[in-house]
Amino acid sequence: MNMSEPAGTGPVVRGSDSAEELPLVSRRSRGRVLLRNRLAVAGLLIVLAWLFISLISPLLPLRDPFFEDLSNRLRGPGIAGHLLGTDALGQDVLSRVLHGGETSLSLGALVVVLGGALGLTIGVVAGYYSGLVDEVLMRLADIVLAFPVIVLAIAIAAGLGSSERNAVISLLVVWWPTYARLGRGLALGIKEQEYVTAARALGQGTPGILRRAILPNMISAVVVYATIDLGNAITTLAALSFIGVGVPPNTPEWGIMISQGAANFDQWWISVFPGLALFSVIMGCNFFGDGLRDALDPRSR
Repeated sequence: MNMSEPAGTGPVVRGSDSAEELPLVSRRSRGRVLLRNRLAVAGLLIVLAWLFISLISPLLPLRDPFFEDLSNRLRGPGIAGHLLGTDALGQDVLSRVLHGGETSLSLGALVVVLGGALGLTIGVVAGYYSGLVDEVLMRLADIVLAFPVIVLAIAIAAGLGSSERNAVISLLVVWWPTYARLGRGLALGIKEQEYVTAARALGQGTPGILRRAILPNMISAVVVYATIDLGNAITTLAALSFIGVGVPPNTPEWGIMISQGAANFDQWWISVFPGLALFSVIMGCNFFGDGLRDALDPRSR
């Protein structure tokens, strides 16, 4: 994709009768490329399936994921009416896996959206203004990036305490620098394009240039990165919960369930089913993200 053209559109010939048709042809072509990629379609279907399950899980005729029945603890799959078995507290594994999808996906998406918005804002400002502003903001990002993501997130989460809000806050602190780097790199390239120079010459202010010229041309790259990054956010959140510094212990969440299964290693179903759910979402995000990148960026094909 030529960076001098707005993202999501093809080259528009001014004064031509086909000026309104070319963007549509470009979108259709990209859609066909995406649909021909079977792994991308499979990944999209997996993610959409989990999103649908997460939305309707409270409406399904499932057992209460918080209900503890010690008389049915550590039951295997299919025994005593529990399709996927029960855990050490007698809680239904199927119900907790499905409700855990709501927790993991919603918190992971929240981290990507908030972290991406914060990081891109900082990165675009740094790349557009350059100079001292760029140095200060990027050195701040370098300080955060100097620490391993999971180690810094664990330290922050342990200091704040175990809760969903604190888990999200701890991830936001370590999540924004990568988006800042991405936004800075894109802004540095886009601001040198002729249409940005023309906008300055016409007297358009910085907010207008950022809103109308720079940000629209970043959408494709950001969406692709965020799609793949969703799997990373969910995995990191599960890692925090696995070691006990993420969401509260009894919350239906895949990382907590895997941790409980590790404590009851002989009862394989406690950790295998949430592990498979986590694996499927991560692979779905990666497959769809790769296919989306191929469709939006012809140079990668």
